[in-house]
Amino acid sequence: MSLEVTPDPVPTPPEACLRILFLGDVVGEPGRKAVATLLPLLKEELQVDFAIVNGENAAGGRGITPKIAIGLMRAGAAVITTGDHIWDQREIVPFMIDEPRLLRPANYPGNPPGQGSLVLDTKKGKVGVINLQGRVFMKEGLENPFTHAANLVQEMRKETPVIFVDFHAEATSEKVAMGWHLDGLVSAVVGTHTHVPTADERLLPKGTAYQSDAGMCGPMESVIGSEIQPVLERFHTALPAKFGVGKGAVRLNGVLVTVDPMTGRATAIERVARTWHD
Repeated sequence: MSLEVTPDPVPTPPEACLRILFLGDVVGEPGRKAVATLLPLLKEELQVDFAIVNGENAAGGRGITPKIAIGLMRAGAAVITTGDHIWDQREIVPFMIDEPRLLRPANYPGNPPGQGSLVLDTKKGKVGVINLQGRVFMKEGLENPFTHAANLVQEMRKETPVIFVDFHAEATSEKVAMGWHLDGLVSAVVGTHTHVPTADERLLPKGTAYQSDAGMCGPMESVIGSEIQPVLERFHTALPAKFGVGKGAVRLNGVLVTVDPMTGRATAIERVARTWHD
């Protein structure tokens, strides 16, 4: 009696893997200029197949406008994700209705304008993107992101196993929990919102790439993107202060995730950081 040996699955060659670049929160005009300049260069240098940019703070540090969204897409962003400042610029609402590539967090209650997820075609297969917002230390009223994530992923996997999740949240504990919640179900869970890149990029056991926060694309001589002096005054006095966007050299932060398009499993994740001078 002979036993049949099941051959190991043939690994996907590196050139067939999807390389997804994700850039953290773009802050104001300095961040926009840095992305417009560096994103096309990064796509060529890193052989990027698909680029996602969080445009959460692109309009003067608060929200995004149609003009800015179009500019980021022209620079090479296939999808723009956002977060708690998505409604700060009123003109963005009608734009979102007609432009599905600009996402707002999927777990807003009711039936708000726009959408929180989408699937796009690439030369190497379909890529799904999901935008979620956390609830710990964030605005109240959002629905449970963990429940929304499970439902969205289940539906999206009918189209593609390659799914990237931007989890816009404050608490690292909530972000880490989301990574474990979706391990093996999505290709990547990467956090945004704090504007500070974390050093915990890794592949989780079931094949999901994870990082707590990608950081920001914004001015380095600042307090997470804002002018230093008004922030210091507020910390000293506890009085309201208007925060403008900082100036000077910009640090562009993000991650590059390599994904097997057949399985949706990530094979690598690395931090991406570049400095840009106007």
